[in-house]
Amino acid sequence: MPSRDGPAVVEVDDLVKRYPRSDTNAVDGLSFHVAPGEIFGLFGPNGAGKSTTVGVLTTRLRPTGGRVVVGGVDVDRDPATARAQLAVVPQHNNLDRALTPRQNLVHHATYHGVPRRQAQARAGELLERFGLTERADRRLEAYSGGLAQRLMIARALTHEPAVLFLDEPTNALDPQTRLLIWGQIRQLRERGVAIVLTTHAMNEAARLVDRVGIVDHGRLLTLDTPQNLVRGLAGDAILDLTVTPAAADDPDSLQAALAALDGVRKSERLALPTGGGGGRPGANLPPGVRPGNLPPGVRAALAARAAAGGGKAGLAATGGGGDLAGLAATGGGLAGRAGAGPLAALANGARSAPDGRGRIRIRLHLAGDPAALLGAAVTVLTGRSAALAAIDVGEPSLEDVFIELTGRAPR
Repeated sequence: MPSRDGPAVVEVDDLVKRYPRSDTNAVDGLSFHVAPGEIFGLFGPNGAGKSTTVGVLTTRLRPTGGRVVVGGVDVDRDPATARAQLAVVPQHNNLDRALTPRQNLVHHATYHGVPRRQAQARAGELLERFGLTERADRRLEAYSGGLAQRLMIARALTHEPAVLFLDEPTNALDPQTRLLIWGQIRQLRERGVAIVLTTHAMNEAARLVDRVGIVDHGRLLTLDTPQNLVRGLAGDAILDLTVTPAAADDPDSLQAALAALDGVRKSERLALPTGGGGGRPGANLPPGVRPGNLPPGVRAALAARAAAGGGKAGLAATGGGGDLAGLAATGGGLAGRAGAGPLAALANGARSAPDGRGRIRIRLHLAGDPAALLGAAVTVLTGRSAALAAIDVGEPSLEDVFIELTGRAPR
């Protein structure tokens, strides 16, 4: 496999693109490099400048300023030669319906200068690799969306490009087709093909890409591996609490109190799920109590802390459904006797609170063990007579990083 420390196969240096009659730059000083055999994710909201950037890289648009090189060729000075170094798989089907699948591949290869006999052999190999041999000579009208997507990727590879651009490659595809396409992309990486991927399915793509660049308003906001981005911006864990503040309490003050706990990196207020129920339902719950999903590892950690006499930071776990009433009844480090501790009070409060009235959802981004923070958060809520309706403990994702950098407002 070629070294990813070698010369970049994609070089974008201070790229600027301004459309005629526009007062602002669609791309405003963007810079990044992609190495051979690297999968690079270019993510951003609608209108962030992704499509314009890819348009310049693939010679469809001319840059206003800066330097863009693909496969060692300056795309502005020599677009024809640059096109031989790259291939594009668009989001929407643009196959030639007048040709069979095999003819589509052969025609594309010969267009790029591949001798016809070699093009036919290469088409056969690609049809086999993408599981299309049996359908190679059928009419395209018989192809599903997944089959068409596989054929478009195969077509893009017929002239063996150095760089492959993929726009939403798995959009609206079934799980089997997605697995096949991701597997083929990994094989291309092993062969040294550089891949530039744009998609809104970033949590899915995070398992595949080597690095991610997030852009907005034409500028690069961050560039790193998915793991470093999540760890650096979103924290180690996420604790979602759906609560009903006491009648005399101020929701902003309650959120501030939770945000002030040691180990909380930041807090944010989220919209309640549709219907106002707040949180995902747990198993075997008393009426009105919805603790969400306490993962087994968290339950085990809480149980261990309680068994060790963790005091207010401890919390007993029932080991099954994450039942708040059951957690309280076990005594644990929070409840001095069955049913008497803060968690029992929270569960009782959740039962008596009018469903959805005054209910808020607070997300805490944590820098550390969620088990310890959950106990501390429960203590805060109990001291303020807040009713806890749902708990959800999870891991942060690349999508959390994306929202952190670009905001929640739709574009």
